[in-house]
Amino acid sequence: MAQTFHLKITSPDRIFYEGEVTMVEINTTEGQIGVLANHIPLTSVLSPGVCYIHVPDGDPKVCAVHGGFFEILQDSMTILAEVCEWPDEIDLERAEAARKRAEGFLTDKPAGTDIDRAMLALKRSVARIEAVKK
Repeated sequence: MAQTFHLKITSPDRIFYEGEVTMVEINTTEGQIGVLANHIPLTSVLSPGVCYIHVPDGDPKVCAVHGGFFEILQDSMTILAEVCEWPDEIDLERAEAARKRAEGFLTDKPAGTDIDRAMLALKRSVARIEAVKK
């Protein structure tokens, strides 16, 4: 059986998840990272994306994370997320509409468009869509 470590995910409105896990896969601003027990200590910035929480003797739990920070210590990991959502909390039609809207802003680039904001909106909507479809 794989070694476990303690994971705690919090957002401004709730403790999203807390428990023992075997692995966590998340997106950082530098790329995707997989965290196992006894990982080197690390603090980094999260990028919007799908998070996979691998639990002992079970299927991975999937959620959408929309940015924040995380810290890895020898036997624990803490994620401070701006927003975190389980697939059943996501309105797929709304996420699809947000994706199309963001793509439209990035394609047409109307005057006054904040490209960085449109890119972030696109990443968040794609994370939601992917989390629901996993």
